[in-house]
Amino acid sequence: MTQCPVMNFPKMNSDLEKKIRAAIADPKNMGELPDADRVGTVGNSDCGEMLRLWVKFKEEHGRKVIDQASFQSFGCETAIAVASMATELIRGKTAEEALALRHDELTGDLGALPPMKIHCAQLVEGALKSALAPSEDTPPVDATKAPTLVDSLQQADRKPAGGKLRLLKKKD
Repeated sequence: MTQCPVMNFPKMNSDLEKKIRAAIADPKNMGELPDADRVGTVGNSDCGEMLRLWVKFKEEHGRKVIDQASFQSFGCETAIAVASMATELIRGKTAEEALALRHDELTGDLGALPPMKIHCAQLVEGALKSALAPSEDTPPVDATKAPTLVDSLQQADRKPAGGKLRLLKKKD
C-alpha cells in the first residue's frame, strides 16, 4: 500500500478504487423514497458526513420484508458506494435480517474497506439501525413528516455540537 502524500494515510488499493468509482458512477437507489414506511438519519461529526435511509416494506409469503430502500448522503464517495450496495443487499430481507448485517457485510461487492474507510460502512449501518430499530424512548419517524436532509443539516447548524454534526459557515 502506498501512502497518501497529503494526509499520510495508506492509499486504497486500485481494485477497491475501481469498484467504488463504478458504484458511484451509477449509484442504486439514491434519493428520497416517497411513501417510505421508515426513515433513519445519522451523522458523523468526526468527518462531517450525514446519511439518511428510507425503507418501504411489503408482505411476501406471510413475512414483512423490505421492498425498497433508498438513501441520500452528504459524504464521501465510499459512503455513497456502501449505501448504494446496502440498499440492494437488504431488499427482500425482514427488518431483523437486515439489522443482523454487520457494517463489513453491508459493503457487498466492494469487499473489505481499509481501516480509514470503515467509518463509511458504520455510517450506513447506523442509518439502517436508526430506520429499523428505534429505541422505545424514540418512536419511529413518520417518513411523510421527516425533515429533508438539508433541513436536518440546518437544524444541526443552530445547535451546539454536543457529539452531533455541526456545520460552520464560511465567512466572506
